[in-house]
Amino acid sequence: MLLLADWLIAEPGAPPVRDAGVRVVGDRVEAVGASADLVGRFPGDEQVRYGPAVIMPGFVNAHVHLYGVLAHGIPLDRAPSGFWPFLEEFWWPKVEDALDLPMILAATDWVCAEMLRGGITTFVDVLEAPNVLPGALVAQREVVERRGLRGILSFEATERVDAANGRLGLDENAALIGDCRARPGLVDGLVSIHTTFTCPPEMIREAAELAGDLGVLLHAHVNEGVHEGEWCEANHGMRTLELYDRLGVAGPGFLASQCVQLSDAERRIIADRGVRAVHMPLSNCEVGGGIAPVPELIDAGVTVGLGTDGYVNDFFEVMRAACLLHKARLLDPTVMPADRVVRMATVGGADAVGRPELGRLDVGCPADLQVVDAEFPTPASAHNLADQLVLYRNHTHVRDVMVAGQWRVRGGEVLDADLGALRAAVHREARRLWERA
Repeated sequence: MLLLADWLIAEPGAPPVRDAGVRVVGDRVEAVGASADLVGRFPGDEQVRYGPAVIMPGFVNAHVHLYGVLAHGIPLDRAPSGFWPFLEEFWWPKVEDALDLPMILAATDWVCAEMLRGGITTFVDVLEAPNVLPGALVAQREVVERRGLRGILSFEATERVDAANGRLGLDENAALIGDCRARPGLVDGLVSIHTTFTCPPEMIREAAELAGDLGVLLHAHVNEGVHEGEWCEANHGMRTLELYDRLGVAGPGFLASQCVQLSDAERRIIADRGVRAVHMPLSNCEVGGGIAPVPELIDAGVTVGLGTDGYVNDFFEVMRAACLLHKARLLDPTVMPADRVVRMATVGGADAVGRPELGRLDVGCPADLQVVDAEFPTPASAHNLADQLVLYRNHTHVRDVMVAGQWRVRGGEVLDADLGALRAAVHREARRLWERA
């Protein structure tokens, strides 16, 4: 099959190509190039000609909490007054501790469809629901496989309830990874823990050893606000990344999400040790955590992906925030140019989560792609295409989405998904959650 359009972004960050496309055979990209050349080489192939559109890699949402959708609009007596009250008074008791399996599965199904609709083809989910263990991740996997995305699932192990629950969380990650290897598909796993203030050093070491034995990444939230760094200094005599470094965790096998409030020493550790990072600009604003020093990290050579955190799952909105917030923070309109942001949303995320074959449309890569409407108000050109996408598109402009060579969205419609029924299920489960809260 030949997919041809006015524009092709095969390697995000490199100049886009006009009047070009890709050849898809099975689940792979078999050829990339100018439309005329592809048609000449493969005259017998089915042709899909999009005209004014951009063919580009699917987005990689490198950090999401699928269950988070259930908290959208939850009634509160008062808004949390800071990051620690957000966790202690709201998120833990009213959301995570109240979750059950039907809630999680309904949220998973809806958000998977929502992500597909917006061009996301791969995601990393972090589930934290201490009262659904064991078995939640394997059940969640079935929903993701049915919806047809690439998912990397994990359970956020923590001892904030007790040590036994922390052990169950680590076992949950191992069980999911074992299931995925016994029954290979689009879903895999990693090992996840919460933070240094909910996981003692012994548990962090155990989690890192488990991840190493299984050959997967270890993920943790890192310095989402000022609380964790200050807590580490008070309780360990050093800041968060310094503790991870001392424990032997800080390295290429460590995926650190958030990374908002970093000292100069912590930035150096991330860069020098090859720690991978994920940036969530919108959710960091929501919790009052701050604005992460992402331009500085990228300039230091850090691999940085982009995530929604389960807050606003339209990746175009997240890209727009990543593009604009740092210009304001640094008082410099040249930082975080749009092509860098598009690369973060694709190649950066793929590299951050250890899947370098994703996020690009090179020959031999999986056929994970999206087709975005390119009928912009002003003429598109090679020099402005990234800006046009980041600043003037949203999920409604995604026309088609393919994952592993299979169409998942056509004409803006998610295939094999009754969005009305999915929405009704999420409404039902959200009301149940809110009543518990």
